[in-house]
Formats: sequence, C-alpha cells, structure tokens
Amino acid sequence: MTAAVVALDVPATPTSAALHLRPWRPADVAALVEACQDPVLRRWTSHGAVRNEEDGLRWIGSQRRGWEAGDRFCFAVLEAGPGPGSGELVGQVVLKDVVPGRPSAEVGYWTAAHARGRGVAPRALEALTNWAFDALPGRGGTEGLLSLELLHQEDNLSSCRVAHKSGYALDRVLPSAPPEFPRDGHVHVRHREPSPTRSPWSGARPA
Repeated sequence: MTAAVVALDVPATPTSAALHLRPWRPADVAALVEACQDPVLRRWTSHGAVRNEEDGLRWIGSQRRGWEAGDRFCFAVLEAGPGPGSGELVGQVVLKDVVPGRPSAEVGYWTAAHARGRGVAPRALEALTNWAFDALPGRGGTEGLLSLELLHQEDNLSSCRVAHKSGYALDRVLPSAPPEFPRDGHVHVRHREPSPTRSPWSGARPA
C-alpha cells in the first residue's frame, strides 16, 4: 500500500515565514547540491555523498521510490514563495522505516546553513509528526503509528534542542558502534496523543 503523495503547509508566524513541505523534485537538484556542500550538514547526515548534479538526481530518485513503496516519506522544506509549491529550499524532514503492522517509525531532519536560527526544523518536524500520526492509515489491523523515534549523535546539541522543542523526550542512550557511529547516540520518542490535545496545524493536501 502506498500513501498518497501530499504537501504540508505551515502558517507564517509574526517572526517566521510560512513553510511549504512537499516531495523532492528533479528541479530541486541545484539547491540540494548547494546545501550539501555545508560541512556541518555533511558531519551529521549521509548527504556527503551528494557532490554534484548526478549524485543529487540519483538521491532524489531514491526518495521518490520511498514514496512509491510507502516506507519512506521525504519532504523538501521551502520558505513559501508567491506561487504554489514555490520558495527557497531551507531544509528537509523525513518519515522513514515505516513497516506494515509496526506501530513505530523514525523521523529525521536537517536545515540548510543559510536558514539556521529561523526555527525551520521544529516547525517542519511538528507538521510531519502530526501528519504521520493523523494521516497514515493502520495496516494489518493496527491503529497506525503510535510512536515516532528521533535519533542523533550525543554531541549534536542543536538536534537535541530541536527534539525537545518538538515534544520528543529523551528515551535512552545508544552505545557507540564505530566506525559508522563513533559516539553514543540519543533516542528521543514522541507518542501519539488523543486528537483534541494535538498541536494545531494546517493539514495536508495533494502535492
């Protein structure tokens, strides 16, 4: 079963522009490659492999296949521009490891260097979280997703702050596993709440 391809809109605040979340497109490749040259992003993510247009198009294609398979839902995050789906690329959020019958999955995110400090990651992650809990149907007789995990290396302090701002409580510490994971990691968890108490958001629409 494949989830419908959707877009998520996050309203503007008095201090922050509106955000538009949608699946990655080939037209995003130049902005993606530029963002991936940032040494901070390379340190904390696997995007170091995106060095040129060919790498970028290959990566965007893999994200499309995740939507088609229904196990990975990756959104480009844009600061909304004047036209539908337009705007400047400022980051990414992703829901991954979605398995039929399993009530948990994992989320991830990054913010482009030029957009850090604008509250992009917490706002985009909140929209993704609510969509994941509200919109993804249960499979195999399950209720859908009941919890989401967020993992980061323990010395990634900015990611830890985003997790706490977004209601992902520290659940446990993962021991290091060199060479891929040279340091201990944090596992943050957010559980699905009853609908009336969830944070308001603008909902989803077809991409």
